[in-house]
Amino acid sequence: MHYNWNWGIFWEMSPDGIPYIDTLLAGLKWTLATAACAWIMALILGTIFGTLRTTTKPWVVRIANGYVELFRNIPLLVQMFLWYFVMPELLPGAIGDWIKSLPDASFVTATLALGFFTSSRVAVQVTTGIQALPRGQRMAGAALGLTPVQTYRYVLLPMAFRIIIPALTNEFAAIIKNSSVALTIGLVELTAATYSMREFTFQTFEALTGATIIYLIISVIALFMARLLEKITAVPGYITGGSTSAGGH
Repeated sequence: MHYNWNWGIFWEMSPDGIPYIDTLLAGLKWTLATAACAWIMALILGTIFGTLRTTTKPWVVRIANGYVELFRNIPLLVQMFLWYFVMPELLPGAIGDWIKSLPDASFVTATLALGFFTSSRVAVQVTTGIQALPRGQRMAGAALGLTPVQTYRYVLLPMAFRIIIPALTNEFAAIIKNSSVALTIGLVELTAATYSMREFTFQTFEALTGATIIYLIISVIALFMARLLEKITAVPGYITGGSTSAGGH
């Protein structure tokens, strides 16, 4: 194999006039910004629809289930294209033109698509966490005179989130990786920056190795923070390491 290794390529200048390492770091910033904004959106919507799926009103459950099935079963790449290319055309002309002229249109589109896609997965986890709780938790809230909304807010959701923290950790790691799909609509995140470096330098292995190391560092940091959060929020005797114990209350 005749390949000229050059690990110093990261400090050579790119066509933009900055070292290639800075090109990767600039892509990393967009990756983290997209993932963070989409994650906040996914947590809020996922919590709402995941909770609605456990209510006693059949029509509310059907709407929430429809939301989950819609965004979970359409591939993320297709959703990116729909939001970026189709949605502006379906809106009134002035609004569609305004959206297409936004300087960060690809970032906004990627955030929306990734947020809706991940929210459907978070909703399933929230539903699972609530359903994993003993029925006595809901009954105890009613016995204390709490309304259904108060029971969810103060009793069910806090306990459910303690259970699903490990699952949410996986979803957070996935949203970082899934942000790479945004390169297809023009967002120069980490993967797109890596491809750009590879195309200009032909140093394929170095570029991909650099991106891999950055993704690994991010994943390790996220995993460490999640493990720390698990320890902080664990309820002794009931939940340890994200799972329920055999004993009840």
